[in-house]
Amino acid sequence: QLSGKWFLVSMASRCSYLGEHSHQLEATTVTVTILDVQTLAISTFRKLDNMCWEIRQHYLPTQAPGRFLLKGEGDCSKVDVVLGEADPSSFIILYYQKGHSISVKLYGRTSLLGDAIVDKFEQRVRAVGLSEDVTYYFPTYGFCDSADEFHILDGEL
Repeated sequence: QLSGKWFLVSMASRCSYLGEHSHQLEATTVTVTILDVQTLAISTFRKLDNMCWEIRQHYLPTQAPGRFLLKGEGDCSKVDVVLGEADPSSFIILYYQKGHSISVKLYGRTSLLGDAIVDKFEQRVRAVGLSEDVTYYFPTYGFCDSADEFHILDGEL
């Protein structure tokens, strides 16, 4: 149900880099492919220096339904991903937790979502102690659909 194309609509995070560079946010899409049992292959497409890049990652299943593990380099860089709420035909809300820091992302099947869905997202953001000061909305134009072979970052090690 989660497979297919999603648009990153909004993100709430205390990440200082995001705060300092929020004026440079780029339209971002994600393609989700279900590989086996519950492993998700995630391809993120976004521009960096006016070039389209693809970032590939795998969200690995855990014992709990709706929970995934995103592994990076070393033990300290694992990220817990939790599906907060979803209507697979229109939106998903995902939580990303690394250590004590948490981020919340809103994805939509379209780049513009209705007020009721955005309100739901903002309620969930407040529920984890984040505020509108650290909530960012992404552009609704200028999307990348692909990247050439020289602009693919593979998150697998």
